[in-house]
Amino acid sequence: MLRARLKAGDIEWLPKYAWRVREQAEDHNRFPGVFGKDVVLIPVPGSAPLVKGALWVPDRLATALVAEGLGQFVWRGLQRTSAVRKSATAPAGERPTVQDHYESFAVESSLVPPARIALIDDVITKGRTLLAAATRIHEAFPTAEVRAFALVRTMGLVPDVMQLLEPCMGEIRWTGGDADREP
Repeated sequence: MLRARLKAGDIEWLPKYAWRVREQAEDHNRFPGVFGKDVVLIPVPGSAPLVKGALWVPDRLATALVAEGLGQFVWRGLQRTSAVRKSATAPAGERPTVQDHYESFAVESSLVPPARIALIDDVITKGRTLLAAATRIHEAFPTAEVRAFALVRTMGLVPDVMQLLEPCMGEIRWTGGDADREP
């Protein structure tokens, strides 16, 4: 139910999810260093170049997070220049690699370099997309502190996520030629 609402970009529920994130960040000291009034939120593009008027869930989520005071503004300068296969529908051995994602991303140069950036995504599984996006953003803004946030984390194809559980902090590293996410 949660994953379906999230993937649908449900405009009624996204502000509620953002409110819950703010509550976790402020009241329970979760996500230290990820959010703040000085953090620029950058939504991570989907698997294909954006089509005008198309649904972009990470953008809606980033906008809702800024409305909750968790960021300075949303910047949409990370773009997908070519399509990659959707990880959610690809068999394990055919999912896009970090390199595939990296090669399909480009960063506009229209932003004054921020001190802090948070990449915003809807779902994280292995972490390949976020690792590639962070690498591109770091190249464009080498002095910026780059963090990432995903509303839902999974460890594979899960038919549906029913509720928000176990907010956590972790790391994604380049290990053995692939992304390694912990937890």
